[in-house]
Amino acid sequence: MTLGMSLGVALVGLEGHLVTIDVDIADGLPGYTLLGLPDTALTESRDRVRSALVNCLQNWPNRKVTVSLSPAWLPKSGPNFDLPIAIALLAAQQSIPSEHTVDTLFLGELALDGRIRAVRGVLPSLIAAYKAGITTAVVPQANYLEAQLMSEMTIIPMTNLNELLHWLKTGQRDEVQGLDVVIDIGDELFDFSDLAGQQRARTAAEVSAVGGHHLLLIGPPGAGKTMIAQRFPGILPPLSRNESLEVTAIHSIAGGFSVRSPLSSSAPFIAPHHTATRVAMVGGGSHHIRPGACSLAHRGVLFIDEAPECGVGVLDSLRQPLESGSITIARSVGSIAYPAQFLLILAANPCPCGKFSGRGRNCTCSSQQVRRYLSKLSGPLMDRIDLRVEVEALSRVEMMQPELGEGSSTIRARVIAARAVASARFRFDPWSLNSEIPSRALRTSYQPERAAMNFLHNELDQEHISARGLHKVMRTAWSVADLAGHLIPSVEDTKIAYSLREGIGL
Repeated sequence: MTLGMSLGVALVGLEGHLVTIDVDIADGLPGYTLLGLPDTALTESRDRVRSALVNCLQNWPNRKVTVSLSPAWLPKSGPNFDLPIAIALLAAQQSIPSEHTVDTLFLGELALDGRIRAVRGVLPSLIAAYKAGITTAVVPQANYLEAQLMSEMTIIPMTNLNELLHWLKTGQRDEVQGLDVVIDIGDELFDFSDLAGQQRARTAAEVSAVGGHHLLLIGPPGAGKTMIAQRFPGILPPLSRNESLEVTAIHSIAGGFSVRSPLSSSAPFIAPHHTATRVAMVGGGSHHIRPGACSLAHRGVLFIDEAPECGVGVLDSLRQPLESGSITIARSVGSIAYPAQFLLILAANPCPCGKFSGRGRNCTCSSQQVRRYLSKLSGPLMDRIDLRVEVEALSRVEMMQPELGEGSSTIRARVIAARAVASARFRFDPWSLNSEIPSRALRTSYQPERAAMNFLHNELDQEHISARGLHKVMRTAWSVADLAGHLIPSVEDTKIAYSLREGIGL
């Protein structure tokens, strides 16, 4: 028989599709034909596979070789089909038995000497294969840590083609020590106890963490805005296993494990430079649509420092994912949706020179320059920000205080307790955070007490807040109430939420 078969996975965004690789070796002029909508990287697999087989002392057929990737209508891309093509070709030559090739997933790029190199998207590929009924997968040794997250499957890591062929022929391989896949939070590099003073900003950060509310920090250089943002993941609850798998799958496609471990349960912290483009922020690409910063920050924090310095339209491109929690990218090659449920933290100076404040610092900017600088944050974007806090420069007394502030672990404990109260309240609802309460539910089932609603309606009548702002304050009031242990937001809770949104003193 001159037919061979193996299994691979084609990824379209986060969604994987099981692909059957069929190889036919027939009489005729020697040649190699690849069918099934391959891209350039996949078309080049012929030379990689040939060199790898020859250097591993395997035969390359001097006949007509046809490789079919089905379903044929699905575009395939990337070098992760190198290994399954090589296995199917060897099976067609009857160099290896076919019992292991028909029900095992193969993932990996082949080096010219036969080494199996790491590929992107291993976790979403394994999830797709498992849903299709495949329970065994061969992956590169470099991807073993990520692959172990799919504990429901038998994962077989391999370093080179010779080792894999030995296992396929004999069923024997070197035992690989299993990894402990219990997800840990890891060491905290930044702690809120390092932050001196800034009680108002601390309160806003805690409220933001409880309800998932977006935060704007405005203050002079050196006041602590970046310190607060960097310590924010330390006060967020650890991710659940499903959430961790979701985050890891996104980072696997983007190749972002150089800064984040696949086994980490801490919320991701993504801080793109203010010169980042719109494509870098929301995702895209001409041939392969990759997730952007807002998707990499899914279930975590997207921090943008020097926000007014961002290019025109970059921040406004976040308006749609801020509302929907997902981003849909349409290109000529197709349309892909990525999750983008993140907490946005913006940091900005009060003016171009950074010295404008209520303490009478020597600001050299005119009033027109100040207005023009802050107007770079558009009104529609600012309307989507729940909390706006002015971070004042520290005084000498605050800097010399010997006592440390509350640590991240203490704040995180209160955040987890408050979120547990919210989860119990929403146990029959499809959402779990206060920031996710839909507007209709706010008008019917989740209104603050009557005096609080009278206060908000009065502010709405005076056009101090918009209808969206009214709902934002109501959601924040629930977070304040959960921290205070109140069953329903009081007028005091609502006023605190309103002051945090409008940037006025508590």
